[in-house]
Formats: sequence, C-alpha cells, structure tokens
Amino acid sequence: MSYNPHTEGDRLKMLEQLGLKAVEELFQDIPESCRYPEVDIPDGLSEMEVKNRMKQLSDRNQSADDALWFLGGGIYRHYIPSVVDAVLSRGEFFTAYTPYQPEVSQGTLQALFEFQTMIGELYGMEVVNASHYDGAAAMAEAALMALRCKPGRKEIVLDEGIHPEYIQVMETYLADSAAVIRMGRADEASACFITANPSFTGQIRDLKALGEECHAAGALFIVHADPLASAFLERPGACGADIVTGEGQPLGIPMSYGGPGLGLFATTKKLIRKMPGRVVGCTQDAGGRAGCVLTFSAREQHIRREKATSNICSNQGLMALAAAVYLAALGKEGVAGTARLVYDKTAYAADALNSLEGYSVDRSHPCYREFVLNCPAPAEAVAHELQKEGIFPGLALSRFEASPYGADFKENQLLVCVTEMNSREEIDRLAKALAGYKGGSK
Repeated sequence: MSYNPHTEGDRLKMLEQLGLKAVEELFQDIPESCRYPEVDIPDGLSEMEVKNRMKQLSDRNQSADDALWFLGGGIYRHYIPSVVDAVLSRGEFFTAYTPYQPEVSQGTLQALFEFQTMIGELYGMEVVNASHYDGAAAMAEAALMALRCKPGRKEIVLDEGIHPEYIQVMETYLADSAAVIRMGRADEASACFITANPSFTGQIRDLKALGEECHAAGALFIVHADPLASAFLERPGACGADIVTGEGQPLGIPMSYGGPGLGLFATTKKLIRKMPGRVVGCTQDAGGRAGCVLTFSAREQHIRREKATSNICSNQGLMALAAAVYLAALGKEGVAGTARLVYDKTAYAADALNSLEGYSVDRSHPCYREFVLNCPAPAEAVAHELQKEGIFPGLALSRFEASPYGADFKENQLLVCVTEMNSREEIDRLAKALAGYKGGSK
C-alpha cells in the first residue's frame, strides 16, 4: 500500500473539525520546555558502516549455538527445519491479520485449520483454537473458562509442579475476580484442577489418576501439556482432560530472548462455546467447494470487551503457522521420533550426572527434557563458573521466590535441560565440567 501524506488542505480540515487554528495547539498541555528537547543524534552512516556497527553490537551477545546449552525452564532449544522460515517469510503470511473475510483469507484460514487439526491429534482433543500469546496466557484463560463453566465454584486448584511464572500470570488475570487460587486437590468448591505434564521440573505425571480424582469432585480437569512430549506420552485427551493448554515454542519457534511464544488451547465439543480465542472451521460454499471460515465466535469476541469470552484477541497466526509447518515437515513419525530422542537423552544425562560425587538426581520419577540436579554448592555459583568455559549447565532454581502456590526450591538445585540438540559427547563434557568444579566441597 502506497503512503500518501496529508495535504495542507487535509490538515486544515482536521483542525477545523477539532476547533483549532494550528497544530501547535494540540500540544498546549505539554510544558514548552519539554516540547523540543535537545537530542544528541550522531551524523548518519553509510549502509556499510551501519552493517558493521550492527555486527559489532550483535557480536556482544552469546548465541546458544556457540555454547554447550542445557538451559530450559520454559523456553527450549530444538532443531528448526529451514522450511519453517522459508514459509513464514512469505509476505502473505508475514503480515498476518485476523482473517475476518474468508473470501480473501483462504490461505491463512486453511493453514490455521491444519494447525488446529495437528494440535488436536497431538493432544487427543476434539477442538483447538488459534491461538494465545503464550503458554502462561493459555493456562490463565483456561482457569477463566473453568469459572464460566462452573458458576458458583470459585476455587482454582493447582497441582505441584506448575511453572512459578505461570502462576504469577494467573494471579494477574484473576486479580479483579472473586476466584481463589490454592494448592492441593479438587473438592466441591473447585471449578478446576490444573496439572502440568511434564511438570516444571520435568516429572511425568499420572494423568489418568489425577483426572479421575478431579472429576469425582465435579471439577474440570485441565492439563498443561508439552506438545512434543505428547507425541511420546499418553495423550491428555485419552486421560480425561476437559481442557488442555500448552506452550508451542518447541514446535519450530526460536528462543528469541524468551519470546514470542505460542499459547495452545484445546477442549471438547461440549465446552466449545465457552472457549476463548478464534476457531477456524472447514465448510462448503454454495458451489460445493471446500472452504475455511472463523466459527463459533462472533466478531464481538474481538472488538467488544463486555461481550467477549476473553479480552485477549492477539493474532498469533504467524507462530501457529510455524508450528504447523514444523509438524508437517517432521511428520507423525518424525515428531514421535524426536520426542523419544529427547526422553532417552534426558535419561542418559540424569544417570550421568547422578553418578558424580557430590551431585544427585531424584530417579524415583521418570523425567522428560528436564530434571533437578542437586549440587554440592549454590547452583548459581556452579552455573556462573561453568559459563566461563562456555557451558550453560542449567537454571538455578533459587531465582524463584518461595510462593504459597509453588515449590520452595533450594539454593543448590539446578534445573538441567536436554533436547535432541545435545549430543552424547556434549552431555559427557557437562558431566566432566561439573565433576571438576572447584567452588564447593565434594
């Protein structure tokens, strides 16, 4: 679209409409001394000079590809096929907008429909939306949906192992409501019970047992499930989940300093009209041709606050497309194979580090992608020392303050993350570096 600046006549008409004589009158509320501050802007540079300057700045950053990377905690380093960026960079996708008009948005709508279908298969759920800001927002929206589905019940019950920052987001979402967040198990006052599989610390949960206990109390069973792990573990839908949320970042989305992410949200047909966000459906036009449209939500969902099931209507279509391309590129066997590889490498790393003198890993529960390593010294000091060697051994859990809704992590606990990107040689190098750590007693 061409940019056409306003003419002098256009400006005069707007000023007349506002009852003003000059543009300067619009800024009368700003003190005159603040209107035109002196800004120290250097002289312009040539393209070559700008490129060199930007490279100097970028070189000050340390890439995960330039280090041994075992850092996770919610954002993960997975391999991204080159086809993902190739498709995303196409102009018709890269400038995504909510596709209200199906007659000119079939490409975007079909891509989102395929995304919903694949996530539905991963989770074993009937309905998927497209989509939310990130996993934390999706979980909070699920709690709000449970309150709508269970009027009169005000408790949001959390299982152990929910990401501490997800809980903070949920507290923000529910701050102006009568809802109460607590830890424990569901009862007759509970709208829902929320668990994570795997947990924040990587533990694999027994979803069937938790779901049966939750439904016995009449509450909705909400599972925050890792999408990649769901290709390897039993699907949440098969375990009785009413709502499934997740963070889609592992599916073809780079870490990018912590975002953007992709909030996944799935539910049952029974609850579809209570679900927030956009849903794309497949239908036929008058000529019998297949076509996709937004369905099960009125435009008020996006533009009228008081009518919406959610006040969040961001278009995460580009990230949803990335996930769809990733899943299509790997295929069913590729996704399952990657998920299995992550599990096997996690087990190998846990065994290797557990064998080190002074270190221990709780091996009583199977873990996926992450596990807690108990160190012989403060984990933050261990991580700082190894980073000097280009090794990021994990996340020091002491960074998370004690919360009434979450675990009270210890100073010596390190959350170690392993993906398919970590070779056996890299894991062995991590073990060797930890064994040689001299900052604490063994």
